[in-house]
Amino acid sequence: MNVLSPDALTSDSRARSNAPTVLDVRALNKYYGSLQALRDVSFDVRRGEVVALLGASGCGKSTLLNIVAGLDTFDSGTLEIQGVPAAQFQQWHQLAYMFQEDRLLPWRTVKENVEFGLEAMHLSKQERHARAERALQVVGLGEFARSWPHQLSGGMRSRVALARSLVVEPSILLMDEPFSKLDPHTRSQMHQELLRIQGETGATILFVTHDVEEAVVLADRIVLLEPRPGRVKQIVEVDLSRPRVPTDRDTAELTRQLRLQVTP
Repeated sequence: MNVLSPDALTSDSRARSNAPTVLDVRALNKYYGSLQALRDVSFDVRRGEVVALLGASGCGKSTLLNIVAGLDTFDSGTLEIQGVPAAQFQQWHQLAYMFQEDRLLPWRTVKENVEFGLEAMHLSKQERHARAERALQVVGLGEFARSWPHQLSGGMRSRVALARSLVVEPSILLMDEPFSKLDPHTRSQMHQELLRIQGETGATILFVTHDVEEAVVLADRIVLLEPRPGRVKQIVEVDLSRPRVPTDRDTAELTRQLRLQVTP
């Protein structure tokens, strides 16, 4: 397995390894009745890092993401967000969640969909409009602000969902297989778009995927999970320069190695 030692890391990797921890999961356990969904899960996410939760269906990836988002509870262990225990954390507006489905409201225009997350933030109408317009410009959809969701392609709808997540200016972006329903070409475009935006904003990203290639292309580190119950098998440092092309030798080799490690 291509897990790099600290001596092999690039300067960018070293900088990330020295960044403050914004998510810290320790010995986390989760039960649904008598069924254990997660067992002793431990990992951290540092500021400005892109981390993938990778594993086959049934390994608890989405459950773990929902726990981090505050949408589900855990039975034992600890979770700290920006150094604060999750039970005491108050700044949930600093986290944004992008789901598998785009969840656009068909009766609202593109711009109105992007503004939706701002409506609970007690901003003026002018500020909501301005932030929505900026977010749409960032994802390259400024000219579609007045369009309706049914007029957009799948890739464009994903861009709107991404803009809706970004408009609240989160410090942590949680993503649950947001590009899984896109065709390969559009998915590749969205990967590069996400990394461009992350590079500009410095947001921390934790995302769920069962696609090994996607994890290798996007992530700085990969938390590889085993199923039934979900537990950490390995944490892999992806010390490859960007942009990463799936057919490049090093990217393809790490993808091959990881596919051998994913437990079905």
